[in-house]
Amino acid sequence: MGFEQDGFSTSFGVIFGIVATVVIVGFVVTIALTIRNAARVRNSGHDPLSLQADLAVKLLDSEALTPAKSLESRLLELDALLSKGAITAEEHAAARARLLGG
Repeated sequence: MGFEQDGFSTSFGVIFGIVATVVIVGFVVTIALTIRNAARVRNSGHDPLSLQADLAVKLLDSEALTPAKSLESRLLELDALLSKGAITAEEHAAARARLLGG
């Protein structure tokens, strides 16, 4: 490794230049992808600044995060539908077999 008069290594300058270039390219790519994604979101009719919050609210309000009903409660629900006359005995038997079958 050769040293210049000011005490810095020439290889340090090369390595620093490469690292700086990689960092700058990374920033440029990140900014370009952010702009592209924001444009796609805006073109689909959504606000890119509130998209995450909108999705979180939609998910929290949906039934996707509610715990699954127990097998017992689903069987009781089927029995209640049969007793109300909302489903036939054949539909009740088929649904019960589906539930018990997995």
